[in-house]
Amino acid sequence: MAASQDTLSGGGEVLTQNEVERLLSQVHELETTTTVFGHDGRRSQHKAEDIQPFDFRQPAFLAPSEMRKIRLRYEDFIRALAANLSIYLRVEFGLRMSKLRTITYQKLAESLPNPTHLTLFKAEPLKGICLLDLPPHLGLTIVDRLLGGPGHSVNSSRDLSDLESALLDEVIMLILNDWCNQWQKLQELRPAMLGHETTPRFLHTSAHDTVMLVLSMEASLGDCIEQVQMAFPYFTIEPLVRQLAALTAPEKEASAKTSGQPKWSSDFNDIPVAVHAEWQGLELTVRALSTLKPGDVLILEPECFEQVRVSYARTPKFHGRLGTRTQKWAVELTSPITA
Repeated sequence: MAASQDTLSGGGEVLTQNEVERLLSQVHELETTTTVFGHDGRRSQHKAEDIQPFDFRQPAFLAPSEMRKIRLRYEDFIRALAANLSIYLRVEFGLRMSKLRTITYQKLAESLPNPTHLTLFKAEPLKGICLLDLPPHLGLTIVDRLLGGPGHSVNSSRDLSDLESALLDEVIMLILNDWCNQWQKLQELRPAMLGHETTPRFLHTSAHDTVMLVLSMEASLGDCIEQVQMAFPYFTIEPLVRQLAALTAPEKEASAKTSGQPKWSSDFNDIPVAVHAEWQGLELTVRALSTLKPGDVLILEPECFEQVRVSYARTPKFHGRLGTRTQKWAVELTSPITA
């Protein structure tokens, strides 16, 4: 039996062209949608591009808002660290943020220079081992400055000696203390150095697929410019991220309640402002004014005392009513003067 161009034969069944197109459309829909089970057991269809994979072994996806908060914290940390290092070394030490990113531990280890000066440290009581990558070129320049040198680039590609490493550890502890101080309001942290490495391939501080938050900074000391990196496993900083979100939530609610309302600055508390109370209603001719002398009595209409105008620095602000209080003249404010 021969099938026409508009039909398809298979297994004794004949499909029309419309049925074939409908089957192809269903197959395409199944390939581009995903079935999602809700908490109540109901199924729903969603587009495949709307579904984001989630690794339950490393739930380390930082939302853009969380990354912005961390970036602001690190910008404050960099400014404070640059000032403290300049004071400690008695020479200008420049620092600026180059990059803040999340990558896996394996990619981080592959990107580290070889050789380098890696410091392994912990921030007690947080879990996990963190890394501080300080290029030997910059480290030798810092040590030269600590020993009384001019703080210019030291042309040497050798590793640091034990004495030089011990001197550099003082600077590294200053860096770690400044980092911990940035989180002092959220949690008290204590830095602890665990050791040093010069070759990244010997590092096994985290699993290969561990997500790391890496802060890259451009450091300049004299004519020596190098990249300094600090890397933290996500599970190490996760408690800080949660506390940071909890800390900023009440601030957002307070700002939302007070949005659009003027805020008073305490700097204005002691500024003196002249306040004047006056009324209108008495008119005299020029001749009458020219004959006035001490002892004359001017007759005022009673309505004048109900039409007092109070001005701040000659700017009218309120209507008032004249009266007395505790044997002193007083003005009661009745209504604001609208422009």
